[in-house]
Amino acid sequence: MRSVSIIGFGQTRFGELWEKGFREMIAEAGVKAVQSAGLDGKEIEAVFGGTMASGRFIGQEHIGALIADQLGLNPIPSTRSEAACASGSIALRNAFHAVASGDHDIVAVGGVEKMTEIDVGATSFALGGAGDQETELFHGATFPALYALMARRHMHDYGTTEQQMAAVAVKNHKNGMLNEHAQFHKEFTIEQVMNSGYVASPLKLLDCSPISDGAAALIVAETGKAKKLVEQPIEIIASSQSSDSLALASRKSLTELAGTKHAAKTAFERAGIKQKDVSVAEVHDCFTIAEILAIEDLGFFKKGEGGKATEQGRTALNGEIPVNPSGGLKACGHPVGATGVKQAGEIFLQLTGKAGKRQVKGAEIGLTHNVGGSGATVTVHLYRRA
Repeated sequence: MRSVSIIGFGQTRFGELWEKGFREMIAEAGVKAVQSAGLDGKEIEAVFGGTMASGRFIGQEHIGALIADQLGLNPIPSTRSEAACASGSIALRNAFHAVASGDHDIVAVGGVEKMTEIDVGATSFALGGAGDQETELFHGATFPALYALMARRHMHDYGTTEQQMAAVAVKNHKNGMLNEHAQFHKEFTIEQVMNSGYVASPLKLLDCSPISDGAAALIVAETGKAKKLVEQPIEIIASSQSSDSLALASRKSLTELAGTKHAAKTAFERAGIKQKDVSVAEVHDCFTIAEILAIEDLGFFKKGEGGKATEQGRTALNGEIPVNPSGGLKACGHPVGATGVKQAGEIFLQLTGKAGKRQVKGAEIGLTHNVGGSGATVTVHLYRRA
């Protein structure tokens, strides 16, 4: 397989973008990515786009064709990827394989979701389809409820506290203050998070990621060609994907995501590196407990120590492993189809030294972790300077 690198990134602001439609967001992110790579768009040979529930959110399917049409890229092939909240990272993984195999040399990756066009109840129903509709959603088990079950068990088994989960939100909102594209530019204290009201105990409003609109795009190329096009390509040194039971009740454990552990093990083995080599990570913090589970299952901390590590500042921007410098899903926002692409884009910025005030000093190797549903699909990607 050939080496594959990212050479460009662009995104819209994430948030309630009343003034922008689905098509406009695609165009904005795509044009920014092409310009970032110093291209004019004619060099792109294929498009891979991620979106989870455009049919339910805006009544539009056939998104692959829409993306190519909107960006003026016809007649090149354009393919939609769907894996719930991991749709964007699956699109990246498909692009990675297309270039690594030699089928294409330069491709575009996109992720987009317009979630605010329908009421909150309809949005919750659409998102609930990422779990087991028959055994969970039908009986009223929303995603806050499912992650609340994980949180309760983690608290029972390891002594994790609500204050430690709140520390995740505090950290990520602090990071989001430094990200111009973030949905929220507001810091919170532990006390404010604790007083924000329960959504599904022990998870409170400020433990939950928001409903968001937004798009993100990447340009991916064969590394040899990438080095001729840009000064500093970022090589994707591993791409891994794992699956698990769709329903939470079918899992062996509520305190870990087996998909994360398997995907991480495979990715680190393929890259030939260890967790201690990672400089910066973007992980899936749809709820604060999700980040705690992620940093444990990825191998950065032992099981049960993720909450304490966060509380101690070990995952802060200046900590031993900075996690979610973008603000994560929690503060930057979570337009579900775009999240996995944005995560990779943040690592691209970090490793090229272009992350501005949130720049992690000396960042050389990055990781992204993207979850579909409550863990039925997980992707892990590793990156380094080419």
